[in-house]
Amino acid sequence: MQFETYPFEKLQNLLADITPNGEYAPLTLTIGEPQFETPEFIQAALKNSTDELKKYPKTGGLPELKAAQQNFVQKRFGIALDEAQIIPTFGTREVLFNFPQYLLFDKKDPVMAFTNPFYQIYEGAAIASRAKSVYIGIGDYLSPEQMKAVDLVIINYPNNPTAVTLGMAELEKWARYATEYDFVLLNDECYSEIYTDTPPPSLLQAARNVGNGGYENILVINSVSKRSSAPGLRSGFIAGDAKLLEGYMRYRTYVGAASPQPLQRAAIAAWNDEAHVQVFREAYRQNFAIAKEVLDVDTPEATFYVWLQVGDELAFAKKLYKEYNLKVIPGSFLGREGAGQGYIRIALVLSPEDTKEALRRIAKALEN
Repeated sequence: MQFETYPFEKLQNLLADITPNGEYAPLTLTIGEPQFETPEFIQAALKNSTDELKKYPKTGGLPELKAAQQNFVQKRFGIALDEAQIIPTFGTREVLFNFPQYLLFDKKDPVMAFTNPFYQIYEGAAIASRAKSVYIGIGDYLSPEQMKAVDLVIINYPNNPTAVTLGMAELEKWARYATEYDFVLLNDECYSEIYTDTPPPSLLQAARNVGNGGYENILVINSVSKRSSAPGLRSGFIAGDAKLLEGYMRYRTYVGAASPQPLQRAAIAAWNDEAHVQVFREAYRQNFAIAKEVLDVDTPEATFYVWLQVGDELAFAKKLYKEYNLKVIPGSFLGREGAGQGYIRIALVLSPEDTKEALRRIAKALEN
């Protein structure tokens, strides 16, 4: 398999021959990894269950974990999922990579479409599945001809890296297309809980609204990584079409991606609590207020990203590192066919103090 170089490795290569300005302390706004401390009650749940390391974890997860995730979906989206409609997973990255391989294995000349620019695991999954990749512009749809040919569509709203969200009407349109043209539609909703004011809708709600209460051809994924500032916990789920999930669950028993039980205990605590998430939302609101003040950018409805237009994004990323000891991701590293060119992605995951300092450096670079 020939995979594209990962964006962070591309950045390392881009900056390899540059000596950063030592007058500035190094700061990094590249990776979407929350830098706030994981709440103590989640850590305590992990520490208090280390005796369960003696047990092999079950692929389907603890019943209490599935119940906590069902409870989250019910409270947040008003969707009552039965046990066959949700699978706890080891984060969502592994799902995004192995679910397409499972789904497309028996397809002759499989076709997979995904939003562009994108989280690079989508492309990696297409390569591993020997699927033809079709790119979907942010906020766009596929043509009727493309929808007739495609087997799997992965959309990502709220979007990484652009921070674009879709309203219910747009998601309903996608849900109708999935059944009308008979393709599997998966929305990566991992940023659904990092919102500014209005909670973004779920594709599950959209499917129900258009009369697809059984979620035929419809799937969503979500995780606690962003929501709970706990990316190391590796707790996610895939939910929706029970028929699709039945076969995928059998496949997962062979993959060996079961989460250790102490991690599941901590995840149960995280999924069952909402108060700590509100604290993190407020922290990101504060960071976006700083971004508005320093860079005069609009605050997005969701995610913790600023998608900033800078002209030559490669030259600008090198300038930031050389003159201001600051790392950001060039948008072209996150897209194909020109998507992302002229932009950088800024992850507002640092403390307000470090965020203000980093954004001031970007403002200086834009002025000079």
